[in-house]
Amino acid sequence: MTAWQVELEVTAGQAGAVEAVLEAAGAEAITSAEAPGSEAVLEPSPGETRLWERLRMRALFPEGFDRVAIREAVAGALGGDPPGWDVQAIADQPWERAWLEHFQPQRFGDRLWVVPWGLEPPDPTAVNVRLDPGLAFGTGTHPSTALCLHALAAAPPVGETVIDYGCGSGLLAIAALHLGAARVVAIDNDPQALRATADNAARNGVADRLAVDGPEAALPVADRVIANILAGVLQSLAPVLTAALREDGRLTLAGILGDQAAAVRAAYTPACRFEPPVPSGDWVRLDGRRVAL
Repeated sequence: MTAWQVELEVTAGQAGAVEAVLEAAGAEAITSAEAPGSEAVLEPSPGETRLWERLRMRALFPEGFDRVAIREAVAGALGGDPPGWDVQAIADQPWERAWLEHFQPQRFGDRLWVVPWGLEPPDPTAVNVRLDPGLAFGTGTHPSTALCLHALAAAPPVGETVIDYGCGSGLLAIAALHLGAARVVAIDNDPQALRATADNAARNGVADRLAVDGPEAALPVADRVIANILAGVLQSLAPVLTAALREDGRLTLAGILGDQAAAVRAAYTPACRFEPPVPSGDWVRLDGRRVAL
């Protein structure tokens, strides 16, 4: 059966209203990507998830949809004719597997693998995290996530209590559990991330050692805190994350561009002492230890 793709451009502030209109009109899937020439938002405020000032929004509709009525509804939400409006037929294909073209098994360290659902682990005897990221961030392909996975693989958290702050898909939390953590608390302000984390943990058989909650939750005293977010948010979270870390506990911070590392490190000093930044392209990881309380 042929599907129909509707495309238009919106501002970040218009995206929510337009998405609601498209959903009400029967859209079966809605995605957003950077509009040509849009400026990236590298440091959104806490609670924001926008990445660009302007978005190219795409919605899939089944055959027989009323394109005229949908365009009028969107125009009503925008207060004018939808910019960049385009409608085209899309040949049917197994959409649930299309994303696998861009997400293949990846190894971190000697024995830690991240393997998407639908593919067999290259090494069944290794530590394999089976992942479906859903709508949440975190597949291991981004340098900041990869840096955190390499840190876990290099120093497995055997028997530790770990906090994964900004858990996204739950990848880091689940990797920590597969690598021997006794307990992981996964925190995120995005309900989609919390659902993805709980679902992936259940599929990996580690849900009984995982607590999933929002940022209002009380944090335990942890042996290790991992936070892969953004530099500005990491700076604002410094009092929260250091208070949750036991003496000499490990702190792993990522989502930091190289020229932001000094400011982030300063926010956690003198509560933590740091090793030199670990780079990956434009991104770095900061590895710290909580000093004597």
